This record gives sequence, C-alpha cells and structure tokens, in this order.
Amino acid sequence: MTPGALAAPGVGADVSAAPAGSASAEPTEQSEPTEQSGQSGQDSAAAVLPITPPRLSSEALVGYPEGASGGAEVLLELVVAASGEVRDAQVVTGAEPFASAALAAARGWRFEPARRGEQPVAARIRFQVVFHEPEPEAAPASAEPGAPGVSAAGPAPPPIEVTVTGQRPPAHAHTFSRAEVRQLPGAFGDPFRAIESLPGVTPILSGVPFFYVRGAPPGNVGYFLDGIRLPLLYHVGLGPSVVHPALVSRVELYPGAYPTRYGRFAGAVVAAEVNEPGEQTWGEWQLRLFDVGALAEAPFADGRGHVLLGGRYSYTAYLLSLLSEEDVRLEYWDYQLRASYSLTAAHTLGLFVFGSFDYFGEDTPATDDELFSSEFHRIDLRHRYRPSDGSELTTALTLGLDRTRVAEDTGSALNRRVQLRSEYRRSLSSSLELRAGLDGSLDYYTIEAQLDGEVGEVEPPVLDPSADPRPPSAALPREQDEESEDERRFRVLFPTRVDHVAGLFGELGWQAQRGLRVTGGLRSDVYASGGALAFSLEPRLSAELQVSERLTLKHALGLAAQPPSFVVPVAGFEIGGLPGGLQRSLQSSAGAEYQLPEGMKLSLTLFQNAFFNMTDVLSLARVQDEDDLEPDARTRGQAYGLELMFHRDLSRKLGGFVAYTLSRSVRSSGIGRVPASFDRTHVLNTALGYDLGRNWRVGGHFMYYTGNPSFANALGLDPEGPGGRLPAYHRLDVRIEKRWPLGTSGGFAALVLEWLNATLSKEVVSRDCGGGSCEDEAIGPITIPSLAFEGRL
Repeated sequence: MTPGALAAPGVGADVSAAPAGSASAEPTEQSEPTEQSGQSGQDSAAAVLPITPPRLSSEALVGYPEGASGGAEVLLELVVAASGEVRDAQVVTGAEPFASAALAAARGWRFEPARRGEQPVAARIRFQVVFHEPEPEAAPASAEPGAPGVSAAGPAPPPIEVTVTGQRPPAHAHTFSRAEVRQLPGAFGDPFRAIESLPGVTPILSGVPFFYVRGAPPGNVGYFLDGIRLPLLYHVGLGPSVVHPALVSRVELYPGAYPTRYGRFAGAVVAAEVNEPGEQTWGEWQLRLFDVGALAEAPFADGRGHVLLGGRYSYTAYLLSLLSEEDVRLEYWDYQLRASYSLTAAHTLGLFVFGSFDYFGEDTPATDDELFSSEFHRIDLRHRYRPSDGSELTTALTLGLDRTRVAEDTGSALNRRVQLRSEYRRSLSSSLELRAGLDGSLDYYTIEAQLDGEVGEVEPPVLDPSADPRPPSAALPREQDEESEDERRFRVLFPTRVDHVAGLFGELGWQAQRGLRVTGGLRSDVYASGGALAFSLEPRLSAELQVSERLTLKHALGLAAQPPSFVVPVAGFEIGGLPGGLQRSLQSSAGAEYQLPEGMKLSLTLFQNAFFNMTDVLSLARVQDEDDLEPDARTRGQAYGLELMFHRDLSRKLGGFVAYTLSRSVRSSGIGRVPASFDRTHVLNTALGYDLGRNWRVGGHFMYYTGNPSFANALGLDPEGPGGRLPAYHRLDVRIEKRWPLGTSGGFAALVLEWLNATLSKEVVSRDCGGGSCEDEAIGPITIPSLAFEGRL
C-alpha cells in the first residue's frame, strides 16, 4: 500500500471466477475506507500523480469447499507487491471453511501492480469473494480476465472495482485483525484480549488486564479507539473489553516510538480501528454463560447515511447468587451508537457515542455495600472533509466523563473532559505524504474522600512558594496536620483541579526508490495542572527497507513523555499538579521480517528503552518501605531484549503463531539498581487452530512465563537462592467451535466452547522469607469456562 494513494471509483479489471468444483465465486470490491473522488480542488489534485489500482491478470479460481453447504461471503485484505505477486493475504470477515478456501486461492493470484504515475508500487486492497452453493447438475466453468465467461451459477459477474486506500501500518506495529482474534483461544473473540499474546508484553498476573510493555508499567500504556482515548480496556472481574468486538476491525500495539498523532504516554500505545460503515444491513449476536450482547448496522437515505447500535449486559450477579452463599454482586454493561451522513461527496458528518459501567459489591438486607464501581462515557462529533483525492481533513469534538467510586462513601473521582482535535493528511507527491494536526483538552477533576468520618471535596494543598516544590506533609494547610499519612498522600496525589493540555504534531513519510520508506515526525505538548507547567518536544523516526520481495528491515527511534501516572489505569484517577515533572523515555528498536511460503511470516526485533523520572511505585515498593514512599517518588529505568514472532493467520485451515520475548527490565534510584517488579526473563505464547471440516474448528493457546523477582531478592539475597525469582507459570486455553451457515450472504450460527486456563494452574504471587526458609503464596486458579451461542446475519 502506498500511503494516501487513491483511485477513483470505476477503475477496475474484468474478472469472472469459477471454482474448481461446481460452484462459482464472484469477486467484488469493498474498500477500507472508501474514498470519494471530488471535482473541486483541481489545483491541489494536479500536484498528485494519478493512481492506477492493481488489475487481476491471472485466473481467479476458487473451489467450493468440500463438505460445505449454503452460500457465504469472504472479505480478504491483500497486499499486492510491486511485482504483482500477492505478498500477504488475510481474512477480514468470513466463515469457515469458505475463508480458508478463498485465502488459499488468493495467494496464487497474479496482478498487474498498482502504479503511481508510471512507477509500480505495492498496494493493500480489499477483495470480496462470494460463494454460491452449487446446483446438483452444475458443471465446472472458468473464465479468463476480461472474457465474457459463464459460471455454474449463471452469467459472469460485473467487473470488480478495487481502490488503493487506507493508511500504511507503521513498520514496528503488531497487528491482529478481528477475524483472526476470533479464533484465538482464551481471547473470547475480543481483539483487546489478544494483546497479552503479542511479543514485548509482560502480564502482571495471568488473565488480569494490566501489563508491562517493553518495561513500561501499566500506567504508561495508552488506549485509543478510533483516535478517542479510553481510560481502561476491560470490564471488572476478568470481563471482556469495554467495546463490542464486532465494532473493531483490528487492534494495533505500538510497543515504542509510536506515530506522532498519539501522545502523552511514555510507554506504549494500544490503538483500535473501527469498521467502516457497510453498504448492507448486518448484525451479530452473542449469548454466553456470563453476558449477552448484540450489534447491528443499517444504511439509510440510499446509502448516504449509516446507523449502528450495539451493547452488552452481564448477568454475572445472578449466577454468583446461585453459586455462592455470599451476597456478591458483580455486573457490567456497555453500549455503542454510531451514525454518519454524507452531505456531499466531500463532506461527511459523524456521531459516535459509547460507554461502559462496572460494579462490584455486596448485597445485605439493610444496604447495598458498594466496594468498587467504575464508568466512562464518550460523545464524539466529527466532520470529515475530502477536497480531492489524496487529501483529507478530520475535525472532532469529544465530550467525556470518567468516574470511579471505591468502598461506599470512602472516596470517588470524577473527570469531565472536553477535547478538540484536528488532523490533516495529504499526498504531496508520488513519494511524499504529510500528516499534521493539533489537539487539546480540558479536564475537570472532582475528588471526594472520607476524612475524619466525613465525606468532603479534596482541595489542592496550599504550598509555600519558597519551599521545596515537592509537596511534603508540612506544606499542607494547618487544619490538616492531624490527618493520617494515607489521607495526606491521597490529598497530594488527587486534588480537585482543572488540567489543561495542548499539542501539535507533524509527520512526513518519504517513499524512496528500491523499497526504502522513511517516516519522520515531531510532537510537542504543553501541560498545565495545579499552577505547574511542563513542556515536551518528542521527535520520532522510523524506516523500512524492503531488501527483497520477502525480506524487510525495520527500525524505529523516538522520544515520548507523559505526566505522572497512577499505578494502573483507573477511570477518573489521574495524578494532579505535575509533582516532579514529566516522565520521559527514549525508545529504540531494530528488526527484520521475512515472508515464508504458504502465508507464513517470521520476524525478529531487538529493542532498548530508557526511562527517566519514572513513576513506577510497583517497583519502588519492592525495595523501600511503603511508609517512606512519597507520592512523587521517581526512578530511572531501562529495558532491553529480543522479540520473536512466527505467524500464520489463525483464520486459515491450519494457522497459529509463536511469540517469544527474552528481556530484562531494571530500575535505578538512590538505593541502587534492581530488577523491575515484573521483570520476567522469558515470556512465551503459542497458538494453533485447525479446521476439522464440516464446520468444526478446534484450537489451543499455551502461555508460559518465568516468575518475577521476589521481594527477598530485591533486598539483596542470592538471586538463585531461596529468595530469588518466583516459580514460573503456565496455562492452556482451548476452543471448540461448530458452525451452521445461515442464508446466502455469509451468515452463520455457532456454538463455541472456550476455556481460559483449562489446566487450572495456580500462580505464585509472593514469597515470605524468614528464619532461613521461604514460603510461597499462590492464588487461583484464575479460570474462565465459557459456552457461547453466537452468530452473524
């Protein structure tokens, strides 16, 4: 794919495809997203060389799968190399066994490559294959591209229309499509849950939705959905993600040196892209042991507008009441509403409303004892302007509300956010693409805490300007001198306040000759909180060199910064006042990717990250008494290692991956240099899926990681002795699926049995040493069995 390269609708190739058996496949076009050609902005368009999309030059033969029945639609995403070969193919949507049949056939197709002007370029296209169940008396047929052609299902289909669209994935990003994640055991079809299986990711605890990424703690990892920041990814109690999975087309993990359009995180970024509106009415449903969910979308006004509605609700509270003598309540729900309307070919308005709620507590005859509740809501208003092929301006206003309550009447945090962002993309020439924008936000934090038995709003501490800028307890107002140490820390960390932040970013991508692409960017942010100001300047650079048709070298280098962060992401809780200044990091990586035969891919990456002024309380607590830890305690850190990924798309008949990380993460402070709290030397994830035929599919996912350093090891005991690392952990997840085709448009119903930690493995989380011996403390097993009835129409 060439960044920002576009082709006007109507440019295509005549194709008629017939199977090797007795059914026909009709290739048609679906683009992601569909770009509209405009008549305005002729001066701008003249500066952009014309784009010719790929044209199919070989036979498109797709056999009807043996043992299958009914019709189906499979949407493929193909990477057509400058040589015309299909370098990569993935299933975007489609049921088995049709998906594997289409995928296997597509890898052998040949194209006339896309061209920017007269220069052949690689392109990423979407290609739809439509299967029709063969008639008993049907005979095989085939057709050459451009010939009239007659297939067993009737006349030849109309010409396909392929558009070179979308944005080039960064060279150093890890990506999973929703179609593949659906087959990953233990992910429950949820793209966000697949993150823990990627290289560079170190879980805090098996199944718990918080993780370190290349040494960066959970509070330094940012979450985004379609450019909108999320406070958290998952529901409470090992629940699913806070967004219905059918809305998400793919999830990308940027483990370092992420694109400049994202910012304000010194670690990694997890970014989810939503599906573009479809041209037909469709829907999905899911009924599981612990929740029920559905999502549907339909066009209106002759396709100029689209509306989508979805959500999930958990009835876990009812199940717990049946299984437990305790009156425990655990529940969650989420919702999504999206609408868009094209005013003209160049102007589109959009509305995206979504939110999530979680609750955990106890029901007693007298009262509802709330132990924890969390919620967030977003309203995103968006205008997209496309004056010409190759340029786009998107402006969005987002209103948000985040709230968390901890232990009834003990404390709560509320954040009301207003954010404005604008982004401009333009192809300046056949080899240059510009991306630039700005964004800013106002955050209104209201913190309440129970002090001396009474609930009141937490006001910012009154500090002496001539004193040390760090907020010691003596700097608090006189009437607060008698408060407890925990109350003092809470007051300093989370005051009621208004925070401001504004940023600018720019990025220039250069496609040089002979397969070299370089992207350089710069981001700058200004922060204001509690009377304090901070400034960041963050250059980033990435390069991708295609040495051959199969071998590509990838490099990335960049700076990142963010304000002080809480231990883990919690809605509404953000450290205020910029105590100690910004956290900063220097991130670098170098690697290679090799395309193997049969759709297999092998990648190797070396990385090294340096962290400065870091707030990693989890690591500092291992070597310092909690009573001595100040709220603004900082440390330096370093992480380095190797990541290995062997991958074949899980949606294929036989697919899977091996993801391995060998790393070391350390922290340095006044007490010396020690391993980070969750420094796990080895992390291994393997997955395998196989289509048994007759719409049966099975799969397994194995996870293994070494134990983190114990507290005793941090205090100077022999790392190989009784106070060394905790024992390693492993688990096995399994998945079994049976599908039944519905209709002729790829619909299906399925029964899915899935089990996270089917081995019922327990995990050692701490070690208590004394008197010459040590005792390990284990929890679990943390396990989630699930039986689901789901489908798509």
